[in-house]
Amino acid sequence: MSLKHALLGLLSERSASGYDLLKTFETSLANVWPATQSQIYTELTRLARSGLITVAAEGPRGRKEYALTDEGMTELRHWLTETKPQRNTRSDLLLRVFFLGVLRPEQARTYLAGLSEMSAQEHEHLRQLNDSVDWDDGNLSVYGRIALEYGLRFNAMRREWAEWAAEQLT
Repeated sequence: MSLKHALLGLLSERSASGYDLLKTFETSLANVWPATQSQIYTELTRLARSGLITVAAEGPRGRKEYALTDEGMTELRHWLTETKPQRNTRSDLLLRVFFLGVLRPEQARTYLAGLSEMSAQEHEHLRQLNDSVDWDDGNLSVYGRIALEYGLRFNAMRREWAEWAAEQLT
C-alpha cells in the first residue's frame, strides 16, 4: 500500500483538506499506515499535479479542499483489483524471537512478557478508539470497523502467542 492510495481512498468518501486528512490518519489509519503532516501534504501536491485529485475549494489562510477526480477513482479501483498486496515479510519483533536463545531463559521470558504487554496495550488503544468513533453507514465507517477488528484480533492473538512462547522456555 502507498500513501497515494490511502489518500485516494479517503477522498473517495468525501472532499477534505490536508488537515482533515491528517486528522483521519491520526484517528483511524495510523494503526494501518501511519503518515506525517509533511508526507501527506507532499503527496497531495503530487496527486494534484498528476490529475488524480483536484482542488475543489480554497479557503482562508491557503486552506485547500481536495476532491477525487475520475482518474483518481480509476487508479484507486485499479490498485484495489489489479495490484497484488505486498506481503510484509520483515519483522524486527520476530527476528529477535528467532535469536532469543543467546539470552538467559529469564531474559527471553522478559522479552516475551514485554511483547504480551505491548499487545495488550495496543489492543486497549484500539478498543478505546472503537468506542470513541461515531460510526455510521458510510464506507469508511463500515470498512474501517472491519480493519479495526483485524487489529483487535491480531493483538489478542499476539498476546496469547507471547504468553504461550514464554511457557515454552524452561
